[in-house]
Amino acid sequence: MGSEVVRLLTEGAEELAARIGAPVNLAGVYVRDASKPRPGIDPALLTEDASALVAGADVVVELMGGIEPARTLILEALTHGAAVVTANKALLAAHGPELFEAADAHHADLYFEAAVAGAIPIIRPVRESLAGDHIRRVLGIVNGTTNYILDEMTERGLDYGVALAQAQQLGFAEADPTADVEGFDAAAKAAILASLAFHQRVALDDVHREGITAITADDVAAARENHQVIKLLAIAETTAEGVAVRVHPALVPQDHPLASVHGAFNAVFVEAEAAGGLMFYGRGAGGTPTASAVLGDVVSVARHRVSGGRGPRESHHAERPILPIDAALTRYAIRVSVPDVPGVLAQVAEIFARHEVSIESVRQRAGSGSADLLLYTHRAPESRLQATVDGLREAECVHRVVSVLRIEGE
Repeated sequence: MGSEVVRLLTEGAEELAARIGAPVNLAGVYVRDASKPRPGIDPALLTEDASALVAGADVVVELMGGIEPARTLILEALTHGAAVVTANKALLAAHGPELFEAADAHHADLYFEAAVAGAIPIIRPVRESLAGDHIRRVLGIVNGTTNYILDEMTERGLDYGVALAQAQQLGFAEADPTADVEGFDAAAKAAILASLAFHQRVALDDVHREGITAITADDVAAARENHQVIKLLAIAETTAEGVAVRVHPALVPQDHPLASVHGAFNAVFVEAEAAGGLMFYGRGAGGTPTASAVLGDVVSVARHRVSGGRGPRESHHAERPILPIDAALTRYAIRVSVPDVPGVLAQVAEIFARHEVSIESVRQRAGSGSADLLLYTHRAPESRLQATVDGLREAECVHRVVSVLRIEGE
């Protein structure tokens, strides 16, 4: 991504100067090894002294990722009044308040459009365009790697391991894919979006997180039989009781717009009180698309340097409680293997009734001496739904609980 930013800055220098009102001069590029060839970048721009580079810049673009030394360098930049553009969602989710406070204290801009959903302009609309509205819910696919894997499992019937290996071969997944497939990346983005949408600080630890590693080809096939697809969703909601933020796989109806988000693309729905429903869709990853978002931020902060203005500050006036996952209202699709004998369904239904969970529908797939029951629930508190699943696991009338997935988008 860094090389793409340099390329766009260099090739578009004249056009950028016209948009900003002043020329943009690339002061240097920090690298760990300046002797390593970097095609397309003037070797004279390379430096291994990050602090010196930051100290002499009006605008600092941080694309190294991770917590350190990115955190220290950004704080150094903000302390001497430089504007900062970053794509570092992990850092923002973990240390956002510290960075925003430093930006405020030194009257500096901190922009981060590229930190969430790549090229999709989602941060600026939530942070600025909808600043006068009341956002109720944010729902979306914000991780391209997991969407690619689940899409390949859906469209081509691949097993999870095969789809992951294919994603790694194509460069959509890292050699260690944990951050993506276990939902850490999506959770960091969900925390950032929730903080902006609800005007309060939401930390990474506030986000309930589940990954996709337990999803099987059989889960995907069962979803298809019921006209659904499985997506890893980031969901942030505000209610009268507080704010809830979660990341987990979910069943989505095939006719829902999110079901048609294929490959490594991302899509985010924002539901606002006055504006209604808004959808943002596009490439959620990749060097060039993400570099586009970075350049957009560079133009904004550079304009402020020229005119003397500032961008929006952190808004965290709301202090609603962060709700645990147990308080979320949701629906479950529960697949259980049971003996294929009379009376079993009544015993299963009694477990649901005991925990005050209403069954919406039941489908049965018979096997040899056993049957798979697919039970869809009505909306209920997560705590009651989980208690129901625990009851099913302990019941003598149930061989095993095959899978449990939440349902969204209905």
